[in-house]
Amino acid sequence: MAQATNQFSSLLLEIGTEDIPARFIPVGMEQLRENTKTLLTENRIKFDDIKTYGSPRRLAVIVNGMSKKQDSRTREVFGPPKKIAIDANGSLTKAATGFASSQKVSPESLVIKSNDKGEYIVAVIEEKGVDVKDLLPEIMKKIVFSLKFQKSMRWADNNIRFVRPIRWLCALHDNEIIKFEIDRISSNNISAGHRFLSQGSFQINDISSYVQSLSENKVIVDLEERKKIIFEKIQSISESVNGRPIKDDLLIENVANLVEYPVPVLAAFPKEYLNLPKELLVTVMKEHQKYFAIEDRSGRLTNHFIVVSNTTENNKDNIKSGAERVIKARFEDARFYFEEDKKKTLKSRVNDLKNVTYQDKLGTLYDKTLRVKNISVYLASKINPSLKKKSEEAAMLSKTDLITGVVREFPELQGIMAKYYAVHDNEDTEAAQALSEQYYHGEKIPESDTGTILSLADKIDNITAFFSIGLIPTGSEDPFALRRQTLSLITILTNKGYSITFEDIIDFTLRNLKVKKPSEIKKSLFQFFEQRLEPLLSSQGYSYEVIQSVLSSSTQTPLSEFRMRLDAVKEFKTDSSFNDFLTAIKRVRNIIPAEKLPFLKTGLLKLESEKKLNKSLADVLPDFEEALKKKTYLDSLKILTRLTEPINNFFDNVLVMDKKKEIKLNRLSLLKKIWDNASEIADFSKL
Repeated sequence: MAQATNQFSSLLLEIGTEDIPARFIPVGMEQLRENTKTLLTENRIKFDDIKTYGSPRRLAVIVNGMSKKQDSRTREVFGPPKKIAIDANGSLTKAATGFASSQKVSPESLVIKSNDKGEYIVAVIEEKGVDVKDLLPEIMKKIVFSLKFQKSMRWADNNIRFVRPIRWLCALHDNEIIKFEIDRISSNNISAGHRFLSQGSFQINDISSYVQSLSENKVIVDLEERKKIIFEKIQSISESVNGRPIKDDLLIENVANLVEYPVPVLAAFPKEYLNLPKELLVTVMKEHQKYFAIEDRSGRLTNHFIVVSNTTENNKDNIKSGAERVIKARFEDARFYFEEDKKKTLKSRVNDLKNVTYQDKLGTLYDKTLRVKNISVYLASKINPSLKKKSEEAAMLSKTDLITGVVREFPELQGIMAKYYAVHDNEDTEAAQALSEQYYHGEKIPESDTGTILSLADKIDNITAFFSIGLIPTGSEDPFALRRQTLSLITILTNKGYSITFEDIIDFTLRNLKVKKPSEIKKSLFQFFEQRLEPLLSSQGYSYEVIQSVLSSSTQTPLSEFRMRLDAVKEFKTDSSFNDFLTAIKRVRNIIPAEKLPFLKTGLLKLESEKKLNKSLADVLPDFEEALKKKTYLDSLKILTRLTEPINNFFDNVLVMDKKKEIKLNRLSLLKKIWDNASEIADFSKL
């Protein structure tokens, strides 16, 4: 680690560009950090820490505590086998001397070493570390070219691709310029300040003053510092009008990557626009203009908002008037769409869904609506039959807002606008709420049963329908967010405690889709479900073996009950009787065959130990089944431990594999009966 300044050095690389899109700056910074770390490590250059910076016009990295000299290393290169390299007289053959020459070592330095394949001659090569400054020009170029973006571009007449055209390269090692060239741009110690607020280019004479030098030239190069400035300023400005900014961390990050010198400015719009839905106004401000909305202490939207400028306080009046003029025009457009949409009821739009394709192989939005309606009615019949009519009505309206003007303009308001339009149409209040709740995801779950039913129906139809036509998520690709929707299903079913299983829903949905090979799709869906459930449970503190022991039952058991089984197994593992029972039940599992066995015949039980085991099982089963019925799963597991001693006595005194086939199969049937009952709780072979 860095202790003496004469042994360690610092490194700066700044890639100056034309304005980088905001979403690419955090990506570029992360790549810059990781790729710099990788390249230094590959070149055996030690360092203490790496810090990256980014703003619209630059990506930069500073390495501190970097060794001035590359580490030396010894490496071994295996050559020909010993039998080829050394002749009968013990002399080196031409193969050996040729190998030594190719590795630039003397023949006398070759040694013999063994590996898995036998004995070989080996060249031991000592590579002395060189001065790091001699390696840096090539490393710097590799760092620049290692940065990859989802979208990149070429410019001028070269073949270089980068997120935006490179305009300057500032590269220093211990304040000395590292010389290299990219696209006819030579590296130097020149950086550039704010495009409008600085004098332009300036020299970086000291790496340690890089951040301060840019600040003096109106560039806050540290992203976290820009975010902090924006956060603190919008808080204080909002308080000045007795409000608070609507919390939005993503908007703060996005805006921080749009400016190099953030100056938040308070502005306002006419109060008449507050008659529009809050979500519509906030979305217009956020998505179209990147403005921060302000609400009062009770959560009602105010007519104030904040725009973050990329200029000084002296220009805030111009920024304010410009922002107010733009937002008024945007709100006028929003009001026009909203008023036009209200002229037509949601019910009158249902038939129009027949003209909108949902997916080529899955039909129109109207077809989608009918599927969701059928699933909703089925779920209501299982969850709360009194909600069947209300669930059907909500489902039939669920996609109508997708063809309204507001939602076409702002797709993220789907469902939300449906609720407002349904209220305007005097639809049932809970049904209107359900239209919004259908799109809830993550930890946010619907409050109403009607909303829950619609949300489940929509998500399960999406997942099953796309699986049925082969559009299954692969790797990192999940264009229809099926993983997220499955996690939402798990969250809803777990928290709501409905006595319906994933299998129940899938079976009905596959019938509803009229799938030709439902068993194959069902198998894939179960696997997909379990793949989402397993890491979720792991993150909640359940061990791998506990999860695996009950995972296969997750699709056939209501998830609220599945969680109870999981907790029971977890607690059972801490019980003093657990280890002895586990050993015994695994003995049972290890001997029973996979094939089907005949029914147990008590008349064929001849030995005392097998009779006692059968009687113990008969005594245990009523209590075990009663505990299962009451869903007291830990009690069920503890009841099973009463079989531990009879099982062990059975194996100690009974030869299961009797010469008489009938006796053997009967004994196996007895053991199979024990295992089948125990497996109703968990697969103990996984513990």
